[in-house]
Amino acid sequence: MISINVHRWRGAGVLLATMCWLAAPAYARITGIEITTVQSPTFDGASFGNVGRYEKLTGRIHGEVDPSQPPDSGITDITLAPKNARGMVEYSANIMIIRPVDPAKGNHRLLMGINNRGGILAFGLLNDAKRSSDPTSAADAGNGFMMREGYTLVFSGWDPVSSVTPGASGGPFLLDAPVARNPDGSDIVGPSLEEFVIDSPDIGKRALSYPAASLDTTKATLTRRAQVMDKPIPVASDKWRYEPGGMAISLLPEGTKFTAGMLYELIYPAKDPKVAGLGYASVRDFASFLHHASADDQGHANPLAGQIHEVYSTCVSQPCRFMREFVGLGFNDDATAEHGRAFDGVLDWIGGGSGLYLNYRFAQPFRTHREHIARWYPEFKFPFAYQTTTDTVTGKTDGLLARCTATGTCPKIIDVNSDNEYWSKDGALLHTDTAGNDLPDIPGVREYLMASLPHGPGAGPGICQQARNPLVANPVMRALLVDLDKWVTSGVAPAPNRLPRRADGTLTDPSQQDTGFPKIPGVTYNARLHTGDLLDFGPDEARGITTQWPPILLGSPYPVAVPKADADGNTIAGIRLPDITVPIATYTGWNLRRNPPREGCDHYGMYLPFAATKAERMANGDPRLSLAERYPDHAHYVAEVTAAANLLRDQGFLLQEDVDRYVEAVRARHVP
Repeated sequence: MISINVHRWRGAGVLLATMCWLAAPAYARITGIEITTVQSPTFDGASFGNVGRYEKLTGRIHGEVDPSQPPDSGITDITLAPKNARGMVEYSANIMIIRPVDPAKGNHRLLMGINNRGGILAFGLLNDAKRSSDPTSAADAGNGFMMREGYTLVFSGWDPVSSVTPGASGGPFLLDAPVARNPDGSDIVGPSLEEFVIDSPDIGKRALSYPAASLDTTKATLTRRAQVMDKPIPVASDKWRYEPGGMAISLLPEGTKFTAGMLYELIYPAKDPKVAGLGYASVRDFASFLHHASADDQGHANPLAGQIHEVYSTCVSQPCRFMREFVGLGFNDDATAEHGRAFDGVLDWIGGGSGLYLNYRFAQPFRTHREHIARWYPEFKFPFAYQTTTDTVTGKTDGLLARCTATGTCPKIIDVNSDNEYWSKDGALLHTDTAGNDLPDIPGVREYLMASLPHGPGAGPGICQQARNPLVANPVMRALLVDLDKWVTSGVAPAPNRLPRRADGTLTDPSQQDTGFPKIPGVTYNARLHTGDLLDFGPDEARGITTQWPPILLGSPYPVAVPKADADGNTIAGIRLPDITVPIATYTGWNLRRNPPREGCDHYGMYLPFAATKAERMANGDPRLSLAERYPDHAHYVAEVTAAANLLRDQGFLLQEDVDRYVEAVRARHVP
């Protein structure tokens, strides 16, 4: 293994042309790329199918945008950012490129993993690997799927606020965005909200996203509550303090702990807001640079020059909400004179129908709505759907594809969600209008529900009342990446949408009677879910400036609907894994907390095993058939799972390698 430091990249021993980017962008560009380390080979020298070995490059990019040109002109506080001599606003970010040692053996597709709070999740999603923000070892490569397919993998910082520290060798990834200041150079000061979710007894010290403009606690408000809709209880100003530097608070007297099961909310005067919306521009510009450029302004060569034919993105959760806004705000126009697409294809997993608290003053993009947490942040907002619709609540007309349709720069999109997005984030609005009616399918977008899956897997109850749902969508997402590539390169469209619908009764109101969820002994069902709220953040919210904290709850006018369940409690509509088609348990996308007990358990679902025998279930009063009643013997169980897996393969939702994994796993499982 070789690790070297370089400041000028010479690919394959040949000095690439040290010329400026000939496809000169009209108003935004990467002005500098520094490759500081090369590890060749990486992954302990492992070889991946016909592609062979991979190498890892890490470094940094520098970019600039013209604050007068759309869509960058719509970045909040862009006009208050410092300008360089050309009148441009600058940013920088750390980067990582993982590419075939022999570029000719790759598939010439760039797959950008949009990072989640600075971390890489693409290897976990597509390669079944353990999480690492610096993938280096053979174990970090997991099953090697992305490399066996020949992808060049790219990661870069876009989030300037999350509390991560960039690593010397690449990740975690963070955007270095400028601080906005008043025209006279003075600090911008404004109200900001910090929510602290306490799931277990905790020493009373918490970090803030922005420095406090004043250390006087009487100028701030700290409250606590158990349930999100409870009236907040004030914490006296002499019962807490700011830490030196104003970037954290502590409870008093010294050593006092936050109370488990409580939500604490601090509204305080903050300063030094970062121009966070530059995150959209940084992703656009880096993708376009790698696709088209020869070199940066200083003649440093693009390490992928001439190698990339198509560019795709993949993401898990929060960065998929980033990609929804990225497309919706028009950033997939690559900002070059030719106005091409930054991304040809987008593969989203669990982005839901919400947005991101990014393009705001005092942004906090790491926040995410659930039934219990982060409900007072500006994430849940119209437009929810890709189709252009009129909001029956506000009268606005918009859609996530409206801007890219006008410029001809829309990517192919495959958008996949779990049951949890419906329960925790009102995800049905992704494919219904704001009156609750089904929306028609549209070309260029595929939307799928992964039936009965959680947002995130778990084992045992954790902070929840019931054991958590362990199912993951990885096998399906691998197949859908193959489908996306065929769609972009060959025009072969993936399978039609698979969604719960009002029209066929598989999308329904959340009561137990309407969903058909069985009455399972020991399981509480209270239909606790996101309530479709409309919030008022003050008169300047349209400009990305929130002045009303807490926001005023104007009501809950948006309809809420969830997938209907079968007699076992498993979801009927969507892509049903063999675990759901041939079940040994009830799997849900929702769970309830142990403390407070009526609140939703965030992104988790439930795993409720079936009884082994009829006698056992009858003794427990369980209405669900036992394993022995379902499967006469182990061979029948294996045969049913095999048939279910083969059907998904034939429909384009599983690859043969994952069919084989399913069959191998159930052969080793003793059922009934």
